[in-house]
Amino acid sequence: MLTKSVPLLKPRAVPPGSTLAVVSPASYPQVEKVERAIAVLEEQGYRVKRGRHLLSRLAPYFAGSAEDRLADLHWAFADPEVAGIICSRGGYGSNYLLEGLDLELVRANPKPLLGYSDLTTVQTWLLDQVGLVSFQGPMLSGDFAREEGVDHVILNKVLSGEGVSYGASEGLRTLRPGTASGVLYGGCLSILVAAMGTRFAPKTEGRLLFLEDVSAKPYQVDRMLRQMLLGGKLDGVIGIVFGEMLDCVSHASEIALLEDVILRVLKGLDVPIAIGLRSGHVSHANVTLPLGIRAELNLEGEPLLQMQEPAVYA
Repeated sequence: MLTKSVPLLKPRAVPPGSTLAVVSPASYPQVEKVERAIAVLEEQGYRVKRGRHLLSRLAPYFAGSAEDRLADLHWAFADPEVAGIICSRGGYGSNYLLEGLDLELVRANPKPLLGYSDLTTVQTWLLDQVGLVSFQGPMLSGDFAREEGVDHVILNKVLSGEGVSYGASEGLRTLRPGTASGVLYGGCLSILVAAMGTRFAPKTEGRLLFLEDVSAKPYQVDRMLRQMLLGGKLDGVIGIVFGEMLDCVSHASEIALLEDVILRVLKGLDVPIAIGLRSGHVSHANVTLPLGIRAELNLEGEPLLQMQEPAVYA
């Protein structure tokens, strides 16, 4: 049975000069990286407001209690001065926020929420429940804090509502040729799989699927894709785009092993498959990828993923 979606909810555009809230919904970040990242955002022309618990620490790895982290996220959505929200890092812990998320607050105050990794289930839950476009985008510690960690051109295009596409310069490569057009959906593979069997499980069925991860050995990628297959989460999927899959190889193997695993596990899906899109856990220049909107994947010739509508409205 294919996924039924709620009406899409697009946030307003976030031009340079807008105010961004920075929050820590999961693990605590390193202070020096946060300060460096905020300086970069300010150099780009943004104003920055900090969540009260942005730099809080609670053993063993949380950025404060679940109540505190949720309060910061709710504040960021509710504050009328805030145009967009950027997470400090992933790590672990945002699943503690799911049951308390105020969906009506988010529905009344739609804003881009940039993050990836552990934030995936929060983003897919908001997309599935209130229709909020998800933004697989750079975070403070892992991206803005390092030199050449963010593709600022694509970030600005996505947040301003300009047309955007991704090709070889963003790392996209063809594994299986073909074309597909549909709603782009997904996130971090291991987090999507971890949510299966819960009421927060992602609605991947029938989508043009984006999957990425980091430091997962080929057999672990095999296992997670098999779990999605056996769990019906790849039913009706029309195409798959994998991310860079950073460090997803064994010490003694090449990247070709991972690609062979993907093609073998997914041999029963007659859909186009690409890999290498530099969004999420990446080596450099993290590109912002809007999820929940229509896109076209063309792997007949030069690989291209083209957004067919803006992710925000002016």
